[in-house]
Amino acid sequence: MTRPPRSEDGPLAIEARGLVKRFDDTLAVDGVDIAVPRGAIYGILGPNGAGKTTTLRMLLGIIDPDAGVRRVFGHDRPHEVSRLIGYLPEERGLYPAMKCDEAIAFMGALRGLPLAEGRAKGRALMEAHGLGHAVDRQIRQLSKGMAQTVQLLGTLVHEPELVVFDEPFSGLDAINQGKLEVLIRDLAANGTTVIFSTHVIAHAERLCEQIAIIAGGKVPFAGDVDSARDRIPAQVRLETRSAEGPWRTAFPTDARHEHKSTGGHFWSFPVPEGGIEAMLRPLIEGDAGILSLSIERAGLHDAFVAIAGEAAAEALAEDSPAEARQ
Repeated sequence: MTRPPRSEDGPLAIEARGLVKRFDDTLAVDGVDIAVPRGAIYGILGPNGAGKTTTLRMLLGIIDPDAGVRRVFGHDRPHEVSRLIGYLPEERGLYPAMKCDEAIAFMGALRGLPLAEGRAKGRALMEAHGLGHAVDRQIRQLSKGMAQTVQLLGTLVHEPELVVFDEPFSGLDAINQGKLEVLIRDLAANGTTVIFSTHVIAHAERLCEQIAIIAGGKVPFAGDVDSARDRIPAQVRLETRSAEGPWRTAFPTDARHEHKSTGGHFWSFPVPEGGIEAMLRPLIEGDAGILSLSIERAGLHDAFVAIAGEAAAEALAEDSPAEARQ
């Protein structure tokens, strides 16, 4: 398979500018901009109905945008590089009468892989993923989780340079979610670009260096996860033995105080512009009795709320409250 050239200056696997898509009177995607570096694990995070699937389908050339441009490995027509792409849609579907190795080979053939090579690679992949005993079974004889794994392996059998997963964790139990996270990290470690959509913040936070937050068909943020988290100032968490003293003048006026039954006094406030060093001397010299001191950055959930708003965050939580705890 011919691979697109790599370079050290961060070439893009996917670039999209101003993507717009309407379905009748519904504006599903409204001016989406996305830039995905090669070799990245890139998450598209948002509630169901936000426009994630429509965006992915436009990026892959499955549907055309009404406005805007998208390029995959520099090509304006994604179909020209379809052999370099693996796509796992949210709607899973395999022919139930096919044997597993045939199903994997068939999916590879759709991307240009010879059937005989696809069967051999399919068998090897199933052995490697603990499904060697099921190679000759028909899809209808598999459990739901096994069938999902077979479709996943069919997505990867032709060794794509870019893999796109639409809600890949949906319907998987915690064990198989963990296995999929390992697989995604392994793909990226081998240079494959991975894009996945999700409505579960935990997956994006654990896996991604870069994300696009999408809500209502718009992308209010696209970039590094750290940059998203930095939208909210880091917080000082301080526990003191004393509640009062001249050292209190070193605190911001909006510092929050909580007295625990254990006797400690807990304070929280944004890290001052000049850092916390200037307040340490008054605390020490004023005998505040420092019991603990830490600086905590905002998590991705808080960043999502700040960027997309409370309504989008509530919709995200409502989509799968159980998955959000995985």
